[in-house]
Amino acid sequence: MSSKESRNSTSRETKVFIMLRGAMVMTSFRESLFDAANRAGMTPNEFCLQAAAEKLRASGRQFAGVFAPGDTCGPGHKGEAN
Repeated sequence: MSSKESRNSTSRETKVFIMLRGAMVMTSFRESLFDAANRAGMTPNEFCLQAAAEKLRASGRQFAGVFAPGDTCGPGHKGEAN
């Protein structure tokens, strides 16, 4: 598959809702999460989803992106977001 075909197939991918339930965590973790998300200019939910995407990429999973196609790096980029 050419890179053009690859781009076209990922651009047709649709967005879907992900329904996550609340979880109990320690206060210090919650404070650290909210602080890090704020510094990154994201909501805590977006921050958690981005971290999950980085972990999935590091384990070799392939997907178009998290919030939009191409917003995460492919394999070999140490899980850093674009």
